[in-house]
Amino acid sequence: MADYWRPSAALAVLSRRARMFAAIRALFADRGVLEVETPVLSRHATTDPALASLRLATADPAPTSGLYLQTSPEFPMKRLLAAGCGPIYQICKVFRDDERGRRHHPEFTLLEWYRPGFTLQALMLEVADVARAALERPELEVEFVRYRDLFRTALQVDPWEASPEALRAIAMAAVPGSEHLRLDRDGWLDLLMSQCLEPDLGRDRLTFVHDYPPSQAALARLRQDEVPVAERFELYLQGMELANGFHELSDDAEQRRRFEQDLATRRERGQPEVPMDVELLAALAAGLPDSAGVALGLDRLLLLAIGGTHIDQVLAFPVERA
Repeated sequence: MADYWRPSAALAVLSRRARMFAAIRALFADRGVLEVETPVLSRHATTDPALASLRLATADPAPTSGLYLQTSPEFPMKRLLAAGCGPIYQICKVFRDDERGRRHHPEFTLLEWYRPGFTLQALMLEVADVARAALERPELEVEFVRYRDLFRTALQVDPWEASPEALRAIAMAAVPGSEHLRLDRDGWLDLLMSQCLEPDLGRDRLTFVHDYPPSQAALARLRQDEVPVAERFELYLQGMELANGFHELSDDAEQRRRFEQDLATRRERGQPEVPMDVELLAALAAGLPDSAGVALGLDRLLLLAIGGTHIDQVLAFPVERA
């Protein structure tokens, strides 16, 4: 305990963080993408059942009572897009409850940016450019893998057609302890992805997994191919998820429907019900330009840059020392 006043990360790592941020800012400045800043506190919270927002607990009638710390700057940044600001990015702190481990910390640094007029493919290529610049590894190769093809090749199962029972059977054979779990279809898919597929993704290359099942669309648009897909991607390097990107949903009625579905799921699971972001819905109704956007975790990226094994190695003061 006596040494907890000292930073957890080596001073050389903190310098490497600063160099990484400078490289990112230089790239976006060169490409004419505007750096913005939006509030960390909000009257609204994410409805996503997979995320837990941190809420301020202050004495009423304090004006900050009941405010939430952001899990992402996505909603206010989309409001800026709807207001006509053009391409934008932000490096900021975000907060998520119940997240602590080797690769997780309740407070972390996120790079998020939005590109009006970009396709999902164009954004993936730019994400690769940003990652190479931040890692100082211009030689990194890139591969693109469809979600459906990944499951078909590695697990011999079609994630669009397999029943929850079939997915459970695969998990029980491959993931110790999974026989005790009670998951829905997407829950089994997520378990198989994280435990069976992710560890082999992005080995000495940037691997983009794209075109997710519609049930995992989150804030992405849907597209009709041979099967309907969500226009979404995730980036992996050395078996670690780094980024999550979307061809952004701009339909306010569909976004409201998804928010309400999230809230219904929260009620079923006994999770706290949170206020949906009605200002985002108003911005979508006003008109969001056709855009692609992505969030990239910079602490994890830095961890890979230094060859580290625990997130505390890149943080000045983890929560236990804060």
